[in-house]
Amino acid sequence: MPTVTEKKAASRSRRHARVRAIVKGTPQRPRLNVYRSLDNIYAQVIDDVAGKTLVSASTIDREVSKQLTDKNKSEAAKLVGKVLAERAKGAGITTVVFDRGGYRYHGRVAALAEGAREGGLEF
Repeated sequence: MPTVTEKKAASRSRRHARVRAIVKGTPQRPRLNVYRSLDNIYAQVIDDVAGKTLVSASTIDREVSKQLTDKNKSEAAKLVGKVLAERAKGAGITTVVFDRGGYRYHGRVAALAEGAREGGLEF
C-alpha cells in the first residue's frame, strides 16, 4: 500500500504531465520550469525543441545562497526568480511560458514567478 508521501508525489506527477501536454517551450518562447523541494527551489528556462536548458538558478547556487541570510523560503524564491530573469536577459530571452511543475500557483511558486516578472521576464 503506498504511503501518503508516495501518493502526493504520484498526484503531482500526474498534474505535471497534464500541464506538460499543453505547455511547450520553443526557441522564441522557452519554458520556465519550477521544482520545489522541502528546503530549496530550482528554476530553469528550457528550449523543448532542442532539449536544452538555456539558463537556471536555484537557492543552492553560490551567488544566490550568499544573499539568503535572514530570508524565509518565499523571499528566497523571489530572489531566485530575479536572478533567473537577469541570466535570461543576458542570454537574450525576454518572454517565456510558465510551467509550475504540478504545484499550486501559491506561496514559493508564485513568489518565484513574481520575482521573474520584476526582473523583466514576460509571461
